[in-house]
Amino acid sequence: MANRNDREYTNGEITVYWRPDECIHATTCFVKLRSVFNPGKRPWVNMNGASTEKIIEVVDLCPTDALTYKWNKDIEKTTDQKSENTQKASLCISVVKNGPLVCKGSFTISNDKGEEYRTYQTTPLCRCGHSNRQPYCDGRHQKIGFSDEK
Repeated sequence: MANRNDREYTNGEITVYWRPDECIHATTCFVKLRSVFNPGKRPWVNMNGASTEKIIEVVDLCPTDALTYKWNKDIEKTTDQKSENTQKASLCISVVKNGPLVCKGSFTISNDKGEEYRTYQTTPLCRCGHSNRQPYCDGRHQKIGFSDEK
């Protein structure tokens, strides 16, 4: 479901989609490719800052799919390459170092009353216990210094 804060950026070959409400600020994008993803600039995404292949490589590293892409030639299709790869597994859970559990696939999450929470194809779940969006991660683990080593 699109949010009014969602953004699109294109270089003519691909379009990168950024969903800020899903971003947990893992910093992967700007640490790996600051010439494209620079939070100190506006707009913060410069699609001319690197090759399409390099942009795709970094977007694919996003742990929450806050960043995704589609080939412009395939823009009319309903799924992109990353989504198709994710849909093949029924559920995959990975641990982000010093961060959330990232669940990818088809699943439901219910509270103690049996009410279902909204889930996405990729859903980050809080591990630090301090998120204001429980059970989802909101990036607060960075502010409190959450560490796997504590």
